[in-house]
Amino acid sequence: MIIAIATVGGIVKMSIRAKHGYPLEDRNHRRAMRRGYVDTSGDLEAQRKIELLSNENDKLVSQIGRLEERLRVLERIATDPGERVAREIDELRNRD
Repeated sequence: MIIAIATVGGIVKMSIRAKHGYPLEDRNHRRAMRRGYVDTSGDLEAQRKIELLSNENDKLVSQIGRLEERLRVLERIATDPGERVAREIDELRNRD
């Protein structure tokens, strides 16, 4: 009975890992990785994914910065009295 439970548990665990995209590795590979015997630095696909995610992260960080700046301007406009905003708009029109 215990063997059947352990087997079913292993199958369920593996199916969950496969469904969510986790790597399916055997026990020996995981032990070797923990001890540092397996060289994963040569995995070009993983390095490419890391590079793409890093580039996307940089792009999103800069986009967030721009959005925060725009939000600050909108908050300033919303909280400032109307006459000051009108005066600044007129000053900008007169520059041209």
